[in-house]
Amino acid sequence: MGRGVKVAVIGGVFAVMVGGAGYGTYNVVSALGGDGDGGSSSARSGPPSADEVEETTEKFFTAWEKGDATTAASYTNNSSVAGTLLTAYGDDAHIGGVEITPGAASGASVPFSVKAKVTFEGTTKPLSYESRLTVVRGESSGRALVDWAPSVVHPELKDGDTLVTGESATPQIEAVGRDGDVLSKEKYPSLGPVLATLRERYGSKAGGTPGVELAVRHAAEEAPDTPLLTLTEGEPGKLRTTLSAGVQAAAEKAVKRYGESSVVAVRPSSGEVLAVANNRKDGFNAAFQGRVAPGSTMKIITAAMLIDNGVASMNEPAPCPDTATWQSQTFKNLTGMKANPGATLANTFLRSCNTGFVKLVDEKPLTDSSLTEEAQKRFGLGQDNWQTGVVSFDGSVPASGGPDRAANAIGQGQVQMNPLNMASVTATAITGEFRQPYLVAFGLDDRKPATAEGLPQGTANQLKQMMRLTATQGTAVAAMSGLGGDVGAKTGSAEVDGQTTSNSWFTGFRNDVAAAAMTEEGGHGGDAAGPIVADVLRAGG
Repeated sequence: MGRGVKVAVIGGVFAVMVGGAGYGTYNVVSALGGDGDGGSSSARSGPPSADEVEETTEKFFTAWEKGDATTAASYTNNSSVAGTLLTAYGDDAHIGGVEITPGAASGASVPFSVKAKVTFEGTTKPLSYESRLTVVRGESSGRALVDWAPSVVHPELKDGDTLVTGESATPQIEAVGRDGDVLSKEKYPSLGPVLATLRERYGSKAGGTPGVELAVRHAAEEAPDTPLLTLTEGEPGKLRTTLSAGVQAAAEKAVKRYGESSVVAVRPSSGEVLAVANNRKDGFNAAFQGRVAPGSTMKIITAAMLIDNGVASMNEPAPCPDTATWQSQTFKNLTGMKANPGATLANTFLRSCNTGFVKLVDEKPLTDSSLTEEAQKRFGLGQDNWQTGVVSFDGSVPASGGPDRAANAIGQGQVQMNPLNMASVTATAITGEFRQPYLVAFGLDDRKPATAEGLPQGTANQLKQMMRLTATQGTAVAAMSGLGGDVGAKTGSAEVDGQTTSNSWFTGFRNDVAAAAMTEEGGHGGDAAGPIVADVLRAGG
C-alpha cells in the first residue's frame, strides 16, 4: 500500500518481536492513559453492573456508527489513543455506513458484529467482521468505560497498528511451488506470514500490477501489511518458490498434532526449502525465526567437533557415567538411562548420553571457542548472513566459558536454534556440504548465499552412520519406525526456565530430504517432534 497514505499510529505504541526462551512473544509497551473525557459522574467502585455495561456499549456503538470518533473515544479508558484509531477508521481506511450489532453479554464482556462499507475512488465493497469489548470501572472517575484495545476496532489490530485503504505497496503474487502448484494461505494456512513477506519483497519483481486494498499496517518492524479486503483487483505476478506442495501439505497436517509446533524440510543436495509450517497461537514463524535451546540435537555439531579435533571417532571410547561434573556444575542423563563405562561415541550418541559428551569437552585441543568455530566454519551457523528470501535467524553458538561450555555441547546454555537451522545441520552432516537454505531463487534480487567450508568427508560419513544407528537402534526408533529408504535421526529435549515440561526436538533425514521440528513443552524428542518429522519425511522421501 502506498506509503503516501496518511497513517495514524496508535498512541506511538509499538509491538516488537523478541527472541529467547519463549520465542515468538511480544514485548508490548502499554500507553494506557486516563479514564476518558466524555463527562463525569460520581465515583463508584466495584465491577460495572449489567445496566452500566449495556448503557456504555450502546453509547460507544452509537457514536462509532455516526463516525463521531471523539465522542466514541470518550467512552473508553484511553480516549486519546482510541480517538486516533477511530478517526483513522473513517479518514484513512475510508470505512463508513457502520452498523454494529451487539451479542449477548457475558458479564462485562460483549461480543459484537460489524457491517460497513469501504469506499475508495468510486469503488465500494462491503466489510463485515466479529469483535469483542470489555467494560471496566474507570480507576479515577469510577465511570463504566470500554477497556481500550485496538482489537475492539478490528480483531487483527495490535498496539501500534493502523488501518489504511489505498493502492497496494506491492502487487499481489501467485506463489507457486517447485512443481507449479499454487500455494495459497487458504490451502496452506501456516504459509500466511511467509507469503505476505514474499509479496512485500518480490511483488514488484514478479510482473504484477497493484490493486486497491483495505489493510492493517503493522507497527512491528519488517512486518508486511495484512490485507483485509480487496476493492480493486490488481494483476498478480507469478513467483516460483522452492516449496513442494505435497511436503507442505504433510507439514501443515503434522504440526496440527501438537500445539506450539514448528517444522522445516530442506533438500540436502541443494538447500531448497521444501516445507515450512507452524501451529502457534501467536502466528509467529518460529520455524524460521525462533531462538531457543535445541537440546540434544546439538550433539550432531558437538560430535563433529570431537571428530574433527581428533578427540574421538565414532568407534572410540566415550564413556557414559551416571553423572559428570564440569567446573562445579553436575550434569545428569535422562531418568532411567543406565551408565555404560565402555561406551563408544556412536553408542553415547544414539542413546543421547549427556554425561559422555560433557566429559569429552575438556579434552585437548578443545577450547571455549571450539564449538563456535565448528558451528560457523563447518555448518554455516551464527554469522547472521543467511539470505533465505524471508526473515530468518541463522542460529547462535557463542564461545562460552564456565559451566556453559559443557551446557552448550548438549544444546543448553547459550545456544539458540530453530527448526530451519537444525534441518540445515542435518543436511550438512549427511552430505558434508553446507548449502544455505533458501525459499526463492537468488537471481531474483542481489542476495548472496552464505558459505562455509563444510565437513571433511570422513566426519560426514561418521555423523550419517551415527544418525542411522539412532534411528534403528537408539532414541529415535519409535518415531522413525516404518520409514523405508536411507534414514537417520537425532532426538533432543531442552529445558527452559519457567516451563514444567521440556521442549521436544527432533531432526532426521530420509534419502534426499532433511527435516527438523520443535514442540514447546512437548517432552522428549521422540514424543512430539519425532512424529512430526517422520510424517514430513514420509511425504518427501
